[in-house]
Amino acid sequence: MLEQLLIFTRGGLILWTCKELGKALKGSPIDTLIRSCLLEERSGEVSFNYEAYTLKWTFHNDLGLVFVAVYQRILHLLYVDDLLSMVKESFSEIYDPKRMSYGDFDETFRQLRMEAEARGEELRKVKVVSSVKKQGQVSKSGLDGGIKSGGGGSKKDDGDGDKDKVGSLMTNGNHKDDDKTDLANGKENTADNVVLDPSKLMKLRSKGVRGRGGVRKTDSIGNKSSKVSAAEPPKKATKKNRVWDDAAPKQVKLDFTDSVGENGNGNHDHVDIAAADQGESMMDKEEVFSSDDESEDDDDDEPRSDEKKPEAKKKGWFSSVFQSITGKANLERTDLEPALKALKERLMTKNVAEEIAEKLCESVEASLEGKKLASFTRISSTVQGAMEDALIRILTPRRSIDIMRDVHAAKEQRRPYVVVFVGVNGVGKSTNLAKVAYWLQQHKVSVMMAACDTFRSGAVEQLRTHARRLQIPIFEKGYEKDPAVVAKEAIQEATRNGSDVVLVDTAGRMQDNEPLMRALSKLINLNKPDLVLFVGEALVGNDAVDQLSKFNQKLSDLSNSGTTRLIDGILLTKFDTIDDKVGAALSMVYISGAPVMFVGCGQSYTDLKKLNVKAIVKTLLK
Repeated sequence: MLEQLLIFTRGGLILWTCKELGKALKGSPIDTLIRSCLLEERSGEVSFNYEAYTLKWTFHNDLGLVFVAVYQRILHLLYVDDLLSMVKESFSEIYDPKRMSYGDFDETFRQLRMEAEARGEELRKVKVVSSVKKQGQVSKSGLDGGIKSGGGGSKKDDGDGDKDKVGSLMTNGNHKDDDKTDLANGKENTADNVVLDPSKLMKLRSKGVRGRGGVRKTDSIGNKSSKVSAAEPPKKATKKNRVWDDAAPKQVKLDFTDSVGENGNGNHDHVDIAAADQGESMMDKEEVFSSDDESEDDDDDEPRSDEKKPEAKKKGWFSSVFQSITGKANLERTDLEPALKALKERLMTKNVAEEIAEKLCESVEASLEGKKLASFTRISSTVQGAMEDALIRILTPRRSIDIMRDVHAAKEQRRPYVVVFVGVNGVGKSTNLAKVAYWLQQHKVSVMMAACDTFRSGAVEQLRTHARRLQIPIFEKGYEKDPAVVAKEAIQEATRNGSDVVLVDTAGRMQDNEPLMRALSKLINLNKPDLVLFVGEALVGNDAVDQLSKFNQKLSDLSNSGTTRLIDGILLTKFDTIDDKVGAALSMVYISGAPVMFVGCGQSYTDLKKLNVKAIVKTLLK
């Protein structure tokens, strides 16, 4: 049973709804479809599930209309696609941009619906009949096969006997050679195995059976042993140069951290100099950096466009020139495929996950199919313009996360603002936590660090070193403690001391590690942090999709509370090592819907900046 059919413009103006489908929908499936699918460039997907409903849609790109059908998920309605295409065709004939109500379309929809339901019923009957026929053919073939195998045994034996007779007549030397090759290749020949004696087999083994290419196996083994023996002398030479305990140099102190007194303060004079030399954080220099970066990109693009112009003139045919002048009637899928294929390959070379690049191209294709091409424009430039708009929409945050505003709001409530850093092993969580702490210090915010990585050796000492250099208090309980309890005690300590922000460092864990993911879920559910930051490498490619999707899935599955807490933002590290391979940012944002809030671009405390969306989009399409 169809629940609802809705027609609205891309601007959100509802033009027509089916009044016969009386019951109101539970929840807001249409709003969720627009927010989570259409605006997130997932319109190339076949359907969208929301609670008990399934939604299907189609576009009329030339008129800017969206047609959405809603039905129960348990009902597999076969006529929905046909109904949407017929409604689209009929409604486009009567559509007028100046008209707001279409009450006369009710009767037309009733007829179209009856026709589509009749087609769906016929299609269902055809599928049932074909499945019954297939089952009958399978059962019949099974019976026939059993009869043939049971009754044809004597004939088969006779045939084998004839073959044995023919094999016994072959007494020349070629027969022996065939035996050797069959044995060497590991094949089984029943006739040959019967003729061959065990004594002959032993002789063949002692002489060495010839393998492929006419080389004996014993010879090949000998060659391998000779190669190994030839490679052994340098190993022996290196063993002679080994340094033993008697001649070992004196052990050098490996702890290069500052000396710490009994009160834990350390050498403050050195710390003051180290912190003062860092300068202003790059988070506050975004405007200057972005303008310089964009101007450099524009300078780089200008000669490139000049170089491409003569190539375009050489490749142009009269028909393509004529179409570019007069404009094409409507863009079809065959027209878009070459440009989309080239665009997908370009995105994948920029380290975008293959799955994400394919979905983006499908979404762009769905938004352009049926749209009229303007005059003096090429299909490739139209596709690239649509992709640029799509990338900007994806990378632009859906909701504003202003940390400084939220910190002051929490301060008014007399509680600390809690940030939890999560991620896989070795991505730089502790280092970038210190960068965030330094940036907060620049804005006169008191910070406390919580060493909740009680799993990795040296994690507490690493965070203690950062805290000492930045003169920030640190809360630690050592190793082999419950990180959720340590974080809770740290928040309580920050509340007593009046700290504004608590930065919680957690252990690195792979997304498939069930015990560590369960511990992380417990830490988040117990302490309810204000912000959960996923720290990921900019070097990662296809694995970004797997990491973020599984982190969110585990946090959702292992949540004990009614409200599921997922990842709120992304901190992208090692951004200075990737050149133009910036696709990991797109993959992470697309799969999680969380914005990139910080970008780590160096080894000092100031090397932390915001994501420049326009520069990223230009780099991806360059």
